[in-house]
Amino acid sequence: MRIPDVKSGLVSLASAFVASSCCVLPLAVVLLGVGSGTFMMTTMKYSNIFIPVGVVGVSFGYFLYFREKKKSAACGCPMRSKKLNLTILIFATILVVLSVVFNVFPEFIAPLFEG
Repeated sequence: MRIPDVKSGLVSLASAFVASSCCVLPLAVVLLGVGSGTFMMTTMKYSNIFIPVGVVGVSFGYFLYFREKKKSAACGCPMRSKKLNLTILIFATILVVLSVVFNVFPEFIAPLFEG
């Protein structure tokens, strides 16, 4: 497996980490006890930048995936790393969706984490 074989997955995964860096990743860090609420508050200020970048990046990852799939079908050869790419794309999509949900519906999410 070469890096170009999983290019779409890597693009979308990197974008998902950017998008989730405002909400999901800091929450995981705080819940694990590694960080503090200050870290989460600092990163949440930039959610208006991070989430659109993540959505665009994951969309670009899907574009790359389906373009490669179409090229592979046209030449009659199997697409390399198809399952790995699709798995990474789905994981990245879930991260971005969680980031959007945490950002858009905080009043519904906050009671889930109250002790």
